[in-house]
Amino acid sequence: MTDAIDIVIPWVDGNDPVHSAKRLKHTTENEGNLEDVGGSSRFSSIGEIFYCILSINRSARFVRKIFIVTDGQDPHIGEELSAMLPEGMIPMEIVDHKVIFRGYEEYLPTFNSRAIEAMIWRIPGLSERFILMNDDFIITGNVGPEHFFQGEKTVCYAKMFPTWWAKLMRMLRPSINGHKRISFKDSMINAVDIMGGSDRFMFLGHTPRALRKSFYEHFFAGREDVMLRNIRHKFRHSDQYNSQELFYISEYKKGRCIVRNTSDSLIYLKPKNRKGYIDRKLAMFDTRPDAVFCCVNALSLASAEDQEKVMRWVRDRLIRNDGHDHR
Repeated sequence: MTDAIDIVIPWVDGNDPVHSAKRLKHTTENEGNLEDVGGSSRFSSIGEIFYCILSINRSARFVRKIFIVTDGQDPHIGEELSAMLPEGMIPMEIVDHKVIFRGYEEYLPTFNSRAIEAMIWRIPGLSERFILMNDDFIITGNVGPEHFFQGEKTVCYAKMFPTWWAKLMRMLRPSINGHKRISFKDSMINAVDIMGGSDRFMFLGHTPRALRKSFYEHFFAGREDVMLRNIRHKFRHSDQYNSQELFYISEYKKGRCIVRNTSDSLIYLKPKNRKGYIDRKLAMFDTRPDAVFCCVNALSLASAEDQEKVMRWVRDRLIRNDGHDHR
């Protein structure tokens, strides 16, 4: 068990009418209108998880098990994946929010990725060393355990960022209609403060994140108030922190964190209304063999043409022209 490495993927199909109705029931008008809090694009799905899990099976065969964390849903992709992987599939298991929130069911339902991520270490049977991935992450080149763990050290894909500068930028960020946008970086700044401060922090990239279960078991054992600070919010809130950053700061202070520059390993695609943007991004993979991670962020917001272009590229890269027309 100590050598095992599992992958955890929180997933939601926001197009599911049951889930949409549940979300609408718990969303105030203000939350629903704020894209950084409860906007619909935060829950959209156009089948990215299929390619995410296919990429793990193609390029990360060392993984023992894949856990998909959901709210009463199932992506129903096992049969199709099995047909595409004659060499055998990495086992998958669906884990409901009720399982990881056991004892804290009063905070369900939740539509908040930061709340969910703060509880995934509670998955029954999860390996000590595990990797957290989003469903829009794709592994595009062969990776091994050493891409994530090296002995007692953990690999973190990030850029070191000065804390004082991040706090200044947050303070100077303008409010729009009384709301100050909640940024990805804000959650990391909050984690820095929880961990007692630091001159610099790891500005995490949109890559898989290597973590250790025992850190969270010990950390939250004496800090239930910190755990509640994240899980009590059904939608994203400025008070929340990035739970992975807690771990990386702790490991960095102990000299057990290997920081690798995100841009060396990641190609990040985000819909932009710029001619040729997608073509230029995809072309990068031919010139950057070390870029083994890809994040296709908010693809549902891209034009139909760009969506098809990206998904065609993903299919060609992962299916490897096996003669079958999958999706």
